[in-house]
Amino acid sequence: MAGHTRRAFLQGLSSSVVGLAAGVGLGAQNGVRIDARKLRERIEKLSVFGRPAGGAFADGVSRVAYSDADVAGRRFVMAEMKAAGLQPRIDPAGNIFARRVFPRDAAARPVSASEKPILFGSHIDSVPNGGNFDGDLGSLGALAAIEALDAAGVATRHPLEMVVWAHEEGFAFGRGLACSRIVAGQIAGGDMEAVWNGMTRADAIRRIGGDPGRIHEARRPQGAHHCYLELHIEQGGTLERARTDIGVVEGIVAIDRYEAAITGFANHAGTTPIPERHDAMLAAAHLTVAVRDAVTRAPGRQVGTVGQIEITPNSPNVIPGFARLSIELRDLSAQKLVTMMDDIRARAREIAATTRTTIEFSQAMAAAPAVATPEVQSAIERASGSLGLSAMRLPSGAGHDAQNMALLGPMGMIFVPSVGGVSHSPKELTSWEDCARGANALLHTVLEMDRVG
Repeated sequence: MAGHTRRAFLQGLSSSVVGLAAGVGLGAQNGVRIDARKLRERIEKLSVFGRPAGGAFADGVSRVAYSDADVAGRRFVMAEMKAAGLQPRIDPAGNIFARRVFPRDAAARPVSASEKPILFGSHIDSVPNGGNFDGDLGSLGALAAIEALDAAGVATRHPLEMVVWAHEEGFAFGRGLACSRIVAGQIAGGDMEAVWNGMTRADAIRRIGGDPGRIHEARRPQGAHHCYLELHIEQGGTLERARTDIGVVEGIVAIDRYEAAITGFANHAGTTPIPERHDAMLAAAHLTVAVRDAVTRAPGRQVGTVGQIEITPNSPNVIPGFARLSIELRDLSAQKLVTMMDDIRARAREIAATTRTTIEFSQAMAAAPAVATPEVQSAIERASGSLGLSAMRLPSGAGHDAQNMALLGPMGMIFVPSVGGVSHSPKELTSWEDCARGANALLHTVLEMDRVG
């Protein structure tokens, strides 16, 4: 993007994208390719739903699950699916599925009825004030892959099924990956009665065409699909820094989240000498540094964050008598998270003694890692190589619907670079060239996996 403003970059179709649509610059000029121009046009059209009033593509989108913008965006995507010859259906949880029928004459279809489908897609809901690539690229890239196979007259042994997951982002109802969780069988009694924004979860699912009365019918059994593939922007800066086209996701990291409760003694800030204080805020500050120290002590991609602190009584002239803070640890290795937390606990005992406070921990959440299937990772690398694209393996530090599909069968994810590593922001950006590269990598990974098993 050197020499161009961000808005200028987003305006006007560059000649390089036109070349990509014809297969030029991808390292292979023959064979099936997605229509890069149409992919871009669809992403731009989808961005209208949830765009700020009077805004442009560069101003991002707020397409929160179950909102008017989400309903309209889903309607747009289903219309595009129908235009591509697919028949979208909405499952009881609100997820949109469509299975490719090729040739159009079902009686002549070469796909074996006994073969499990290759499932691929993503989501289109966003965080408030989000970007136009998170989820959208994977959903519309899946449609582009099916269209490319149809245009080239390519038959596959396995049925091909695309999906647009509902309610992936964690804003609505305070839960993320919500509707792929249901497909994976993770639903408990009372879930449909949860209330958010004046709606029960049952009413929200009805609003997008689901049927909460039949919610358990959305569940799919283990082994329901041959594999699951998801194309996504990286949402970090690793690929851009490495100047690499494709990220082969090794897995989605485990997340352990804790709450630390620090108890001191509230007292007058002007009359209490420093040596006599039981300062909960001081202990919280030391504990925050201890989290960073524990995370950086060993080499690796692990991360740790203190993202939330509450202080009581929160007055400028009172020594804080109580503090509550969150500690979130992420890594592909669950054992590494345990080791880091043990380090934090040991340091907390020292901090408590020094600050004359008590520190207690409780675990608020534990999400197991979802490891990508080695065979699928290899298929992504083969597909990337056949297209002349560079690739590297890396973990996903963010959650994705793919982690729920990993509970049902083989899973793999394809990342493309995020400019500046920015995501969940109107400034989120992936170049149109990288969008096309990623969609072509998805397409050829589908073909690679069709040959496996």
